Amino acid sequence: MENTYIHKVQYYETDQMGIVHHSNYIRWFEEARIYFLEQSNLNYENFEAEGIISPVTAVECKYKSPARFGQSVNISVKLQNFNGITFSITYEVTDFVTGEIRAEGSSSHCFLGNGGKLISLKKESKKYYDMFSLLVNKHE
Repeated sequence: MENTYIHKVQYYETDQMGIVHHSNYIRWFEEARIYFLEQSNLNYENFEAEGIISPVTAVECKYKSPARFGQSVNISVKLQNFNGITFSITYEVTDFVTGEIRAEGSSSHCFLGNGGKLISLKKESKKYYDMFSLLVNKHE
């Protein structure tokens, strides 16, 4: 499944040069990832209520062209890999009007249970395992 999240660039997200500060793209990835998971009936609130968290283990961003205050961007999100213990997501940020690529990136995550121990969703939550598997299999 691929979902697109739309973000309007805010003034506070820009730097002295009038372009979006690089750190904000990572925040946008998180916004888009949460939106994507919610649209797929997989949201952090439900995970956490069941004692499962999924911290970021790595994040990468390649900046292609600047976004500026007042512009809107589309952030396409795709579940790239999932093995029950870890998953990775890719992001493509494009200008809402022109479609020009602003940035590309990815994030990697794992699943932790109570006490911060690494868990397998297949063993701990078959329901979530099946839901994630369905999403990643739609890409193949």
